[in-house]
Amino acid sequence: PERKRYLILNKPAGHITTMKDEKSRPTVMSLIKNAGQERLFPVGRLDKDTTGLLLFTNDGVFAKEMTHPRHRVKKTYQLLLDKPLKKSDLSNISKGLRLEDGFVRVDSISYINNNLRKIQIEIHVGKNRIVRRLFSFIGYTVMELDRIGYAFLTKKNLPLGKWRFLTLEELKILRQEN
Repeated sequence: PERKRYLILNKPAGHITTMKDEKSRPTVMSLIKNAGQERLFPVGRLDKDTTGLLLFTNDGVFAKEMTHPRHRVKKTYQLLLDKPLKKSDLSNISKGLRLEDGFVRVDSISYINNNLRKIQIEIHVGKNRIVRRLFSFIGYTVMELDRIGYAFLTKKNLPLGKWRFLTLEELKILRQEN
């Protein structure tokens, strides 16, 4: 059996989260091609225009633990909106919204440095394009979206487009939290 591998990438915009693309668009796999011989796959997704932390592994059990809603793995995003977010809309998102595919409650939401267009949001729901859809539902467009945190992991010292292997200590903490 092949050795289990775990890495984290600071994904730049313009890369699709897929193993390969029939339209020959850049994929996240091209960014980790030198990570070793093991066949790694992304844990969850970030859309083409979203930047930030993305996990990779060849461990299916670990991937399921990180993505299943029961495990409540938090992801932290910072975003820029097309217009200032009204305090009433921030409150509504905080209380939860009923989208077309069900009720969504965020773990936390706040303005960044009192800038009403810059928002930080923590969420454990893994629905497709959930952050963009939450804001679109109440009339806002997300201009920029960056995943700055995955569980307790951050982008600190990980430049855009670069990756690193998770440490044994990080893996131990991730498994204990979930």
